[in-house]
Amino acid sequence: KKAHTSDIAALHSFSYSPPQFIAEIGCNHKGEIEVAKELLTLAKKSGATCGKFQKRTPKELLTPEQYNAPHPNPQNSYGATYGEHREFLELSVDDHRELQKHCEGIGLEYSCSVWDTTSAKEIVSLNPKLIKVGSPSNMHWEMQAVLRDHYTGDVHISTGMTTKAEVEEIVTFWEQGKGDAKNRVVLYNCTSGYPVPFEDVCLLDIRILQAKYAHRVKAIGFSGHHLGISIDIAAYALGATWIERHFTADRTWKGTDHAASLEPAGLSKLVRDLQACYTSMTYKKADILDLEKEQRAKLKWGQYNKDLLPGAKK
Repeated sequence: KKAHTSDIAALHSFSYSPPQFIAEIGCNHKGEIEVAKELLTLAKKSGATCGKFQKRTPKELLTPEQYNAPHPNPQNSYGATYGEHREFLELSVDDHRELQKHCEGIGLEYSCSVWDTTSAKEIVSLNPKLIKVGSPSNMHWEMQAVLRDHYTGDVHISTGMTTKAEVEEIVTFWEQGKGDAKNRVVLYNCTSGYPVPFEDVCLLDIRILQAKYAHRVKAIGFSGHHLGISIDIAAYALGATWIERHFTADRTWKGTDHAASLEPAGLSKLVRDLQACYTSMTYKKADILDLEKEQRAKLKWGQYNKDLLPGAKK
């Protein structure tokens, strides 16, 4: 449970930036663009920085066996096979263009996770400010080459189910070509599970990412699949500038991600608490702050009664 002493010492030179929050809508729109717009509006009202979706080309991404297999959780399936389920939930690139326009109208950043090369090219054509590479896709070099060499925005990369050696490969890849990792890549600590029990969140890995990569990437983030909102505050305190959580309007909706998602009330509280945490990340400007002076004179032993103590000057 103990953090490395050197990691704690490093906090003295760490500069906190305002927290940025990604509401990961993913496929929680149930394949309906109007629901997607509603979720974007709710995310904006709840204080999110960015609303994010997912884009797949199922027949490119899945093997024939995976495509034709039944959904592992039939009660959450939107098709007879897993492939049909994925196709049903896909929004077209024109739909994403419309969602991007909706974001512009409400003052919310639009983004999308891409899972394959075709999807990467489609989302790049929209030129959003940032594109996400989820943990399943972070070793898909052909897809990432599209993002690295044919797109100039920021790329956020999660590191769930990824070895430390593979993380090094990813960062090195983005330091090559037109990658410019130092100015474009945000590297996320993540555990891939739905939901993730607290003992497997492994927040101190954020300090490892900070120590190894803070000088090589633009920022460090945290993508959480846990329950509640306290863990995200701790992640920010440990140095994760970007916080990502799944987001839905109703956790009882059909689908695999809703149960591990935040609803608007939870997101609003989390954004509020992240901002409070950011405001508190300072050192005392003086040994005794102005608001402490009255309390010191009134309550501190040796101050309010200093004239009565032995040795006091009469």
